[in-house]
Amino acid sequence: MISEIEDCAGKSNLTALQIVEKLEKHFFNKQVNENLKLYKKRKKKVREITKDLKISPRKFYAILEKKKIQHKKYNKEKLLINP
Repeated sequence: MISEIEDCAGKSNLTALQIVEKLEKHFFNKQVNENLKLYKKRKKKVREITKDLKISPRKFYAILEKKKIQHKKYNKEKLLINP
């Protein structure tokens, strides 16, 4: 695997580290898309997805906003009890 990355780095004008970062982004996005499909079908919850992807719920909701996917927003103000 390392030799393949080095070969690819030699052929392109990118460093091996840049190639690894691009691969990481690609496979992360692939996992996100698979989980979003399950989320839309209501087969997987936010808690499970964030645990699988090792990201915070806030980051997951940002991804949903970016991809314009409807979700329920948690509003803390409504839950506070005013004495």
